[in-house]
Order: sequence, then C-alpha cells, then structure tokens
Amino acid sequence: MTPAPFDRVVLGDLVLPDAVLPGGWVAVRGEVIAGLGQGVPPPAEDIADHSGKLVLPGLVDGHMHTSSSTGWAGIEGASMSAAAGGVTTCVDMPYDVPRPVTDAGIFREKVAVVEATSHVDMALYGTITKEGGVDAIAGLAEAGACSFKLSTYEYDAVRFPRIDHPTMLAAFREIAKTGLMCAIHNEDQELVLRLTAEAKAAGRCDPIMHARTRPPLAESMADLEIFEMALETGCHVHIAHSSIARGFELAEVFRRSGARTSGEACIQYLCMTEEDLVRLEGFGKCNPPFRTAAEVERMWTALEAGKIAYVSTDHAPWPRERKLYRGDIFAPGAGLTGLQSFAPLFYTLLAERGLPPTLMALYGAERPARFHGLFPKKGAIRVGCDADLMVLERGDFTFDARDIRDREDARWSPYDGRAMKARVAATYLRGTCIWDGRDVLAKPGTGRFVPRQHRDTHLGGA
Repeated sequence: MTPAPFDRVVLGDLVLPDAVLPGGWVAVRGEVIAGLGQGVPPPAEDIADHSGKLVLPGLVDGHMHTSSSTGWAGIEGASMSAAAGGVTTCVDMPYDVPRPVTDAGIFREKVAVVEATSHVDMALYGTITKEGGVDAIAGLAEAGACSFKLSTYEYDAVRFPRIDHPTMLAAFREIAKTGLMCAIHNEDQELVLRLTAEAKAAGRCDPIMHARTRPPLAESMADLEIFEMALETGCHVHIAHSSIARGFELAEVFRRSGARTSGEACIQYLCMTEEDLVRLEGFGKCNPPFRTAAEVERMWTALEAGKIAYVSTDHAPWPRERKLYRGDIFAPGAGLTGLQSFAPLFYTLLAERGLPPTLMALYGAERPARFHGLFPKKGAIRVGCDADLMVLERGDFTFDARDIRDREDARWSPYDGRAMKARVAATYLRGTCIWDGRDVLAKPGTGRFVPRQHRDTHLGGA
C-alpha cells in the first residue's frame, strides 16, 4: 500500500492576513506546513476535521511576563494557559525574579528552563543592568535573543531599572549593530513620581488615581525621548505598550524623518476604560493604565489605519493576593492575565465592530513574528512554516477565569464573565494537537526555545 503523502491534514475555514478560504485544508509533514488549499483534501495518515470552524495561524504573543512574580517556575503554568488560548509562540520579557536576563549566561540558563518546562514555543527578550550592562548586548544577541527591552521608569533597581539617557543612548548604538529591535517601557518617571506623591499626600489612593497619576502625557514625553535617540543612533526603537493613539502618530512622524520607530497595542487598550479600572480595582491595574472610551476609539482608528505594529497581551500572572485592593491602589502589582483570553477576546472585539478575522491573523500572528525576527518560521499559514494552528469555534460563550490553565492563584482575569463570540476549540504546535478544547495535551518540555531567525526587523506601515 502506498503511504499517505502527509502526516496530518487539518480541515476548516483558513484565515490568512488578506483572505478567508472557506472549506480549506492545511497539510502537515513532520512539523511543518507542506501544503494548503481548498476543496477536496489530499490523503493523510490523520484527518483533523474542524469543518465550519476558523483555522488561524497559532498566535504569537509578542509581550508577556511569565517570571516577574514567581521566577522561572512561572513558565510552566503560563505556557499551559497559552496552549489553551491558541498562543503557540510566546515572546517572554526579561524582567525575571530574582535575576533579570542581563547577560548570555543567564540567557542560556533560561533557555534550558524553557526547554524543560514550557508547553509552547518561546522566544526571549534580553535587557541590561542599570549600570555597566552595555557590553553584554552583543553576547545576548549571539545567544539568540529576539529583541531587547529597556525602561524609562524604575520599578526595581535590579529587576526592572530605569536606564538613564546616556546609558540608553549607548545601548541603542550597540543594539543597532545587532539589527535587533529594542522595546521600551515608556513612562516619564519624574512626572509619575511627583503626581503619585501629591495624590498620597492628599489622601487620594482610590482606584481612579492610578490613571490620574500616570496620564497620557507621561507616555508621550517618554516617547519623544526614545524616538529622538532612535533617530540619532539608527536603532529600531519600539513602544512596548502604547495606551494612546498619539504614540503611533509620533512613531510615524519619526519614521518620516528616517528613524526606525514603531509601537504595539496591548489588547486591553482596545477595550478597557477608566470605568473598568474603578470596577475591577487592583485586578484592573496595569501600566500604562486604562484610558477613556474616546481614547479606545482613537486606538481602533490607528489599528485600522495600519499604524500599530501588532497587538499583544502584556500577560503578567500576579498571585491573586498581590492584586487585592485594600484602600490603596498604589499597593497592588501592576499587570493583567491575558494569554488564555487573548484569542476569544480579539475575535470578539473584531466581530463587534464588523471587522474581519483576517486582522487577527495579521496583528496577532504574522506581524509580531516579523518584528521579533521569527517569520517565516512562525506566524503564518504557508508552506515551510511551522505547523502552528489555532481553531476557533464561533458562537456565544462566556469567559470563565476558573478555566484558566495555570497555578491556582493565577486563575483570575479582568475579562471574567465577559461575553465572547468564539472559543479556542483546538491548538496545534508544530503539527501536534496540544489543546483539544478541554484539556492541555502538551507536557512540560513540549515547547522549544526559538532563537531569532535573522537580523531584519519589520516596520512595514508601522
């Protein structure tokens, strides 16, 4: 008997960045996509029939923090949540407890933990120490870092330091030599510290003051500083999370002057408002904070105009105890869970606005893969790519935080109870089903470290 030419064929409506192909199929040989089309599928050892459902590329979350609160032990649970949420590649931030990823030695240690414990594939950011860290940049790039992350605001002098202007300028010059992108946490420290001190002195520690003490101006001031340095050095400088449309406008202005500048939007800034911060209290606290409903509309205008690089989650699974509001909004940790809600929420927001799911394939998979140098290995349904796929079942669902696949104290969500128009029915990592709609089938160590594939950074229209 002649063996079937493919190991697996996945059936469904294929969602590409520019089209939806009804009645489509994706053929897998080994771990990569070997063919795709519409109509009668080719023979295969296994047929995964998801007819009537949407088949998208596995999402690439370009911004998450698995280890900022629990250390590298957090990789295992967060990656489980990713598998259940259709995220097949995570790009993890370097601000880990107790040591940030500031040199090639620490980087290689983290790679080993990823390959032993992760359920999905993972690329890694690198960063530098507050002082004297510029010399480690070349080694981090050589070790496979996909991008760098620095901050204009200090949360901790060791784990998450503010990098002063002279050091940041020197770092940008070195990073420019590597060809990698440098993402920036963009808030002006002097302004935020002064406003926070004044709020505390006035006895104003209620939830809305988190937004009032970190106003849009704190972002745009930081954006101008980092973009001027981008213009000076030639480094690709990227806003790690713009909550305001002006950030993307500024990036565009500097690109017209010859700079390599861009910015991403986290999914929360496309739907959450200051009213949600008041409602959720500590569980709605993130930096930058939620903005007004009018700003949310401006963010969508920027997305539809192609000004945004990509959409991410900034997933930060703080223990529930660290998010409780006890009369002081400045005390809880800043960050939201978002990996498992990412796909259903993104689809829902698009559907509610009458926008096509193709934007999800573009901004949630292909573009983050391009910006982090992982494309074409990751981020697309095309021949030669890793066979990373997500299957969405459309319908009326409710997101339940109790279903989050992570440690018990990380099963909370700002989207708990939200009506969703889709759920993740299956996830395939390199051709193997790792989520069947009910259970995570992957084991710790199923995931692999994905080094940056090339030096090119992608700007496109953003």
